[in-house]
This record gives sequence, C-alpha cells and structure tokens, in this order.
Amino acid sequence: METIYANIQKIARRIASGFPPPDFYKDHDSAIKSSVRVFETDPLVAKVHQFVAMYLENDFGHGLDHATKVTVDAGALMFIESGLAGYADGFCRRRVLILQCAGLLHDIKRKRKNHSIEGAAFAREVLKDYPFSPQELDDICTAIRNHEAFNSTVESKTSGGNLVSNCLYDADKFRWGPDNFTSTLWEMVSYLNPPFSEFIAHYPKGMESLYRIRDSFRTTTGKKYGPEFIDIGITIGKELFEIIKSDYAHLT
Repeated sequence: METIYANIQKIARRIASGFPPPDFYKDHDSAIKSSVRVFETDPLVAKVHQFVAMYLENDFGHGLDHATKVTVDAGALMFIESGLAGYADGFCRRRVLILQCAGLLHDIKRKRKNHSIEGAAFAREVLKDYPFSPQELDDICTAIRNHEAFNSTVESKTSGGNLVSNCLYDADKFRWGPDNFTSTLWEMVSYLNPPFSEFIAHYPKGMESLYRIRDSFRTTTGKKYGPEFIDIGITIGKELFEIIKSDYAHLT
C-alpha cells in the first residue's frame, strides 16, 4: 500500500510542476526576503527554531519544513500588512519576530485532537522564560490558538495581536494549496496508512474542505492572494482524482 501511495504522490508532484508559483511570491519578493532575513539572523527566532527542530515530529505532514514555510510567509505577510497600516519600522520588526516564533511553534501538538489549544498552552510554558512581555506572549499563544480552520477564535487585546493571529492563519492556509498534494497529504497517509478504499472514500470530503478554506482568509493580503493558492490545489486535486479513479479503480 505504501508503494501505491508513493506512486500517486509522484503523479501529484508531476501535475503540480506544471503550475507556476502563486503570484504572492512574485509580487512580494521583497517582503519574503525581509522575512527570510529575520528568520536567518534573529537570535531569538534561532533559539525557538532549535527547540522546534528537536521537538517537532516530522511524520504527520506538519513537521519542520511545514513550520518553516508558514513562518517565513507569515513574516512576509506582517511586513506587507504593517506597511498598509502605516506601522513604524521598529514596531513592524518586533511583530515579525513575535509572529515567527508563533509560526515555528504553531503545530507543536499537531497529533493531539485539540492541537491548537494544547499547542498554545505548551508554547506558553516553553516561552515563559524568553524575553517577551506578557502581552507579546499572549499574542503568540492567541495566534497559535486561532490558527486552526473551522474552529472558533479568541480576540487579542490589541490590534497588533490580532494581526499576528491573522497573518499566521493565512500563511498556514497557503499550505492548503499545492503543498497539500505534493507533500502534506502523503506524509499524513504514510503515517496513518489507511486502506485504499478508505482513502478514496474520504477524498471528496477533503476537496470540499479546500472550497471552505478558500473563503476563510483574514488579512487584506491573504484575501487577495490566498484563493489562488487554493485554486491551484483544487485543480491539482481534481486532475489527480480522475487519474486515481482511472488507473487504480481495481483497488477500490
């Protein structure tokens, strides 16, 4: 069964390779580079990254690679949104740092049923001795608490905190586009190893979730660019499902 899923992943990656990167990466290359610079040079982010690299499990589709992509894109969103809001450079830089720490930790309890709530509580314990103010720590934990789709959210006490939360959510949901079919789905399948009939039965429901995600982005930038990520994912998913039904029908 693992060989079958590995072969289907190869097909999905071949389909995905026919699409250019989403416009977000072309239109906001400068913001992405600025986010990467913070990620690679800030000692506080590096310390959190080191902890996450040791603790985060990589076998359920939401490991270190996923966390890193979310973290960098979230930081880019903060640079963009801070510019739109007219925030001072110092305030923006600090928000990016806070957001990147939240991004690295957001799936630290991914295998738990209420992973966003448990992850927020765990992050608070991990970061209690870090040089964050009480409000900054609240902002990190609230963002982690609010990153899961289709769940109720809690409001931050500040507009800056809500922006941290919304940027993290949108960056995480960008991953529901092409990444979902090139890596995430197959890492989860590898861990769960479901019967093929069960995989096929649940596939349409997973596709329905993509349509719901498409309309859930929260920041101005996310609302502009997020749907393209999801549309690419939907197109890949549809084409892949037709191939699965045709070439693997004998297994259902």
